[in-house]
Amino acid sequence: MQALFEFLKANPFILLFFTIGMAVWVGKFNVKGYGLGMVAAAVVVGCGLAAWASVYGVKLELNNFAKSLFYYLFMYGVGLRVGPSFFNSLKKDGLKFTILAVGCSLMGLVLVVLGAKWFGLPAGAAGGILAGSQTMSAAIGTAEMAVTQGAYKLPDGTTAEAVSGMIALSYGVTYIWGTVGIILICKYLPRWWGVDAKKAAKEYEAANGVANVDDSGLTGYRPAGLRAYRLENKATIGQTIAQFRRQHPQYRILNVVRGGESIGAAPEEVLQAGDIVALGGRIEDLTSNMGLIGPEVADASALNIPIDQAEVLVTDKSLEGRALKEFRDEDFAGQLQVLRLERGGVPIPLGAETQLRRFDVLFVAGLKSAVNKLAALAGKVARPSTATDLLTLAVGMVIGLLIGLINVPVGSFSVGLGSAGGLLLSGIFVSSIVSRLRFFGSTPNAARNILEDLGLVTFIAIVGINSGSTLLAQLTGKIALFIFLAGFIASTIPPILTWAIGYHVMKINPAVLMGGVAGARSHSGPAREASKEIDSSVPWVGFPVGYAVSGVLLTVFGYFAMVLSK
Repeated sequence: MQALFEFLKANPFILLFFTIGMAVWVGKFNVKGYGLGMVAAAVVVGCGLAAWASVYGVKLELNNFAKSLFYYLFMYGVGLRVGPSFFNSLKKDGLKFTILAVGCSLMGLVLVVLGAKWFGLPAGAAGGILAGSQTMSAAIGTAEMAVTQGAYKLPDGTTAEAVSGMIALSYGVTYIWGTVGIILICKYLPRWWGVDAKKAAKEYEAANGVANVDDSGLTGYRPAGLRAYRLENKATIGQTIAQFRRQHPQYRILNVVRGGESIGAAPEEVLQAGDIVALGGRIEDLTSNMGLIGPEVADASALNIPIDQAEVLVTDKSLEGRALKEFRDEDFAGQLQVLRLERGGVPIPLGAETQLRRFDVLFVAGLKSAVNKLAALAGKVARPSTATDLLTLAVGMVIGLLIGLINVPVGSFSVGLGSAGGLLLSGIFVSSIVSRLRFFGSTPNAARNILEDLGLVTFIAIVGINSGSTLLAQLTGKIALFIFLAGFIASTIPPILTWAIGYHVMKINPAVLMGGVAGARSHSGPAREASKEIDSSVPWVGFPVGYAVSGVLLTVFGYFAMVLSK
């Protein structure tokens, strides 16, 4: 084994990607759906390898520049993800979930600091407990930043390496309950309160036209359709397309084939006997009035209508709060289909009563002219693209790093956002601007996910490797027990109090509130499990706003957990 560890020490790139690969592999293992995940597995694998190597007298260590680089890329990616919804969360109904997220995050921070002081935990424990108990791995970086910036003064006889090791150890000890606990709490809170969340979800679905889509997968049902008919109905023959539309607003004539030649669908075109008419509309309308035109035919030329797909960003203030059903009489109705809706990067259930919010993204498919009409009404249109605007990425990174250089004197030391906080803020601003203008700064979801996933797992793996050599010297049963207890308290109490406030004070629908509590802890797993528990997609309605707000706060709180625990 010593030869293997010597080889890994001499080849740091192999060491890094071996650790990442093992973390991804280990992270896939689970017991009844519960597992570490690749991020928590990265610190376990990294620490484990380094600690094992230290037994043979080999010290594994990786470059801190690489560690910082990947963490900075991750923080900028987080800013890009939450930016559009972060500022919009401060409005109207989003304000309720913002308050819950802020309250839950603050309670977690306070309990972590009190726990670290009460149990007399070693230097660095508070930052790791905050990251693990709140399942916010990014807080490890801000906790370490408090040390490197000098805001957290090292106790006498303690090294920065030892503090980093304690951060990683505390994170690993508290992360498992931080994950499992919040899932169980969100899943069973309604039962503990004597609330029938499934009934509340059905009431919400009925009132808002929301269908349960979580477990439906790919089905043959499509709400809109396009069919071809041969015109034989004498009542329709001789009408213009515009007259037909006025009499039957639920339909759209999209194409007419006459004598084997497609002549389009101009409003003034007069319909003649024998025309093949391509008719679009909702499935229930197309099947409820079969004799309106004539018999259905399989005419490829009539149905050969190019279909466009796009992402439409809602920026027009006049659409704020309008339900989707209110657009049924627009010119583009029946000519396109809303495939899904994302709010803050998170898909939310669609229904006739679903209300739009600014900076929602509508994923639509249909006639290009109809897509353009919707875009002109709603805001901006963006066709699917795999290209990334690297110039905007570079400018955003530079701006964020410059913001991080700003420090404000506070007592005997200076406080600032640091490079990581500056990049988070820069990403928020850049993505907010891009979401409004949409003609520059393209960062597809796949590219952003690479920034976040690879950036975070690489950073955590390096933290684990660099701190693992000191782990055995610091780890005792008593310390581990106290760390777990502090994390247990900080993980368990805030979501329960958040639920109580949301249910009793804010009167939020219990099914929606289940997702709101998950969002307040910035964890998608509880929202997913809550949806399965009550067989409804409704919890996802309350998830996005809190997810965006708490994701930013808990990341920053890693810094304050260190400073306040001193």
